[in-house]
Order: sequence, then structure tokens, then C-alpha cells
Amino acid sequence: MNLAGQLRPIVAALAVWAATACAARAEEANDYPTSARAEYVYGCMKANGESRQSIEQCSCSIDVVASIVSYERYVTAETALSMAQVRGNLGVQFRTSEQANSAVNDLRRAQAEAEVRCF
Repeated sequence: MNLAGQLRPIVAALAVWAATACAARAEEANDYPTSARAEYVYGCMKANGESRQSIEQCSCSIDVVASIVSYERYVTAETALSMAQVRGNLGVQFRTSEQANSAVNDLRRAQAEAEVRCF
């Protein structure tokens, strides 16, 4: 068997591996459900004006956030932010939790990056 014949199975295996890796990255980058993206854009537009420009900027913003923070981490941060507003002991637990604060800080850093890139 010549060199080209020997390399053909290796090249084919590498092509399959590369396609799988690209598909996995695309799936990771798009792990936010459509409803979560829509909710984010809706809230962003309420805060930044209901115009065509704001829908473009807000759509860009959630794309940037999703590229930086996993959906699981995003849900943790959103839950912590929401529950921290609850009065009493339950709210205190979310306001003082190191894990919750870390997730919120990650989200805020991602939103700051989105602000720079999109607005």
C-alpha cells in the first residue's frame, strides 16, 4: 500500500473528529433555549427602548452573554438575583451565598462585555 492509501483512513478519521468537535461547540454556544433568549431581549428592550436598533443591540447582547456564560450558570445567576429581592431569611441566604454571588458576578461581567460589543 502506498503512502496515500495509508493516510486515507487517518484523514477520514480526522475529518469525522473535526466535524464532531465543531458540532459540539455549536451546541454549547446555543445551549440557551429560545424562550430564555426572547425573555432577555424583551427585558433589554424595555430598558433600552423599543426600537429596531434596540432589538439588534439586545439580540447581540444575549448572543455575547451566551458565548461567555453557560445556560446553567445564567439560570443560577438569574435565580439568585430574583431570590435576593425576597425579604427575610430566604432572601438573605441568596444575598450572602458565595456560589450565588459568583454566578451573579459572572453574569455581570458577561453583560459588561456585551455592552461594549453591542451598544
